[in-house]
Amino acid sequence: MNKILTVLLVLFTSIAISAQTKPINTSKSKITWIGKKVTGQHQGIIKLKEGALVFKNKKIVGGNFIADMTTLINTDQAGKDKAKLEGHLKSSDFFDVDNHKTSKLVFKSIAEKKPNSYTITADLTIKGRTNPVKFDMVVKGRIASAKFAIDRTKYGIQYGSGSFFDDLGDRTIYDEFDLDVLLFF
Repeated sequence: MNKILTVLLVLFTSIAISAQTKPINTSKSKITWIGKKVTGQHQGIIKLKEGALVFKNKKIVGGNFIADMTTLINTDQAGKDKAKLEGHLKSSDFFDVDNHKTSKLVFKSIAEKKPNSYTITADLTIKGRTNPVKFDMVVKGRIASAKFAIDRTKYGIQYGSGSFFDDLGDRTIYDEFDLDVLLFF
């Protein structure tokens, strides 16, 4: 009887230990964004407030992240133009940061494409609206990276969208914006 209990205890312990939650280093990790319009583009950074990747047998099995939308900055302009764009992006025309200080991403399913490369399906919440997103993530050492596009109109961000407004001409802002995510854990 003691041998059976010992075997069960060892088995349970090895299963429990095999899943590890690795917190994201928020001071090193970042989200770079690029928004495009007919006449050009702008880019910037959003910092992560918190997040973690979950590994089991050295493979990703889960993850969740909270982006601090109050940290949204523009990196391709300076002075008044920079401040004006950042203020507009934080306004209700775009991310409504006063009412929605964070955005959230929660992994729902993970498929391994090849070693250290995964296709992730997740729920992304921006401005209180949640939609599924799909992207590839690569893990090298203690760094994970992903690049994907988000359709802002699915989150109620319609300002300057040619899909919703006519006669915008060269003031049209494309519906999709790109994210380049770099996570240190």
